[in-house]
Amino acid sequence: MKKTLKTTASLSLITALFAMVAAGCTSEGSSEPTSSAGVATLKPDASAAAAPAGFTYTGKGPITDKAGSLKILATNAWTNNVDLNQAPIVQELSKRAGVTVNWELLPPSTYQDAISPRLAAGADLPDVIYQLDQDQTMKNIQGGLFKPLNDYIDKYGVNIKKLFEKYPALKASLTTPDGKIYYLPQLAVTKNYMPTFMVNVRWLEKLNLKEPTTLDEFTDMLRKFKANDPNGNGKQDEIPFSVAPNQLANAFGPVFGLDLANNFYADKDGKVHYSYYEPNYKEYLTYLNSLYKEGLLESDFASVTADQITSKFSQNITGVTFNFSWYTSMVYSKLFKDYDPTQPLIKGIAPFKGPHGDQFYIGRNPITGIFGVSKNAKDPELAFKFLDYASSEESKEMYAWGLQGQTFEVVDGKKQFTEKGKDNDFIQKFGINPTNLPIEQSVDATDVLVAPWHAKIDKEMEKYIKAPFPFVYALKAEADKENTVMPDITTYVNEMNIKFITGKESLDKFDSYIKSLKSMGVDDVIKGRQAQYDRYLTASKK
Repeated sequence: MKKTLKTTASLSLITALFAMVAAGCTSEGSSEPTSSAGVATLKPDASAAAAPAGFTYTGKGPITDKAGSLKILATNAWTNNVDLNQAPIVQELSKRAGVTVNWELLPPSTYQDAISPRLAAGADLPDVIYQLDQDQTMKNIQGGLFKPLNDYIDKYGVNIKKLFEKYPALKASLTTPDGKIYYLPQLAVTKNYMPTFMVNVRWLEKLNLKEPTTLDEFTDMLRKFKANDPNGNGKQDEIPFSVAPNQLANAFGPVFGLDLANNFYADKDGKVHYSYYEPNYKEYLTYLNSLYKEGLLESDFASVTADQITSKFSQNITGVTFNFSWYTSMVYSKLFKDYDPTQPLIKGIAPFKGPHGDQFYIGRNPITGIFGVSKNAKDPELAFKFLDYASSEESKEMYAWGLQGQTFEVVDGKKQFTEKGKDNDFIQKFGINPTNLPIEQSVDATDVLVAPWHAKIDKEMEKYIKAPFPFVYALKAEADKENTVMPDITTYVNEMNIKFITGKESLDKFDSYIKSLKSMGVDDVIKGRQAQYDRYLTASKK
């Protein structure tokens, strides 16, 4: 099974999914051919954005009155047939900034692994580096790879200051224990279009069932999906529930009050817990083991892929999954030839009420990636100004909507996508929500791309979204302890997770499992996380 704990890869995947939401993508990492016909190519032109005499940076473009250039290392698009180097939105941003940007863009799926050796070497670094790993233990900061940005924020952080005023907790997360800020964020600050349980409405109607609201109702529904031929083909070929392994913990952890996807959580009293070290985790395992025994959880659940799930929906042989909600109307429902876009077919539903009264979905950490100005930056002031301008409302409008007259137009004072702007192939090539820049999810832009019923359901889901454990920097002693013991703890937890769910290890041995975690030093890690959370709460009040 792939890791059930939060990993760099899962962070990058989640970031990409939200980029795809606004782009209207139809499949994760799609390799379908994309036509570039009609896409304008805009060359960065500093002279075209020449600044007036007595230039002062105001947070808008241009950012300089001199010809300037920057080297930036970041991720390319998730679709391998889209090159953000050539995307009009990315080029237009450079043009408005008055800066020539030499992009080095690498595939996001292998990005962090690719740049780690370069960061370790610490030589010949570009001016700006994007990281998916948020450097929580401050390895790169302590290595002197990135410049502190406090002075630049004070002098030139027009847009960053507005961002920190709007989201005070964001500044608290990005501030190190000694009061310095080294990175600027890429963001997902809304509660919208989060992962949800989703169900085939036609299967419910065929069997005269209601949407499940509890685990008992969910289990009963799966049993009937398996036995009662809801696809109507006369065969018992239904796979009632199919889910990718990286979503399994995210799906059922909250039902038992746990955040298994992010490992740690703080309760209402501010006490920090490690989810895999809690009594409720045994209840979670017991439930999934029961699904596995009945054949309601696939026997090969540990290796199920997103593409396989899509294929099962296309064959009408699966009725339930858990995934990012955009799949409901933008992927799965569209697989049915007779799908009516005015009515839900594969529909997102509310989270189940758990045995202890919990009912929530886990939201996202608002920081999905970070940009740092490297120690080798030839003009760190210019690099910072570019990141600040790239974080402006003007820039974010481009990321979400593209360019007026090409991808969107204004009608009666409201933006709406043009026909080209609604075309998935075109808008991906155009660079909508480019993953190499400080994008921030636009709910309005997403609402107009999804089916109206989907946008309505998304608003209903907001009340169920619970913030995850915040990102907080660790002190050296905390980082050293976590770096020492957590790799072994993570490996052990993942191995036992599979064994408990499949029954290869009896749940009678759960107490022994807890004792093993204790002997491995998990209490010291929790203590460190508690200290970090306490600092975060204090910083959030400043």
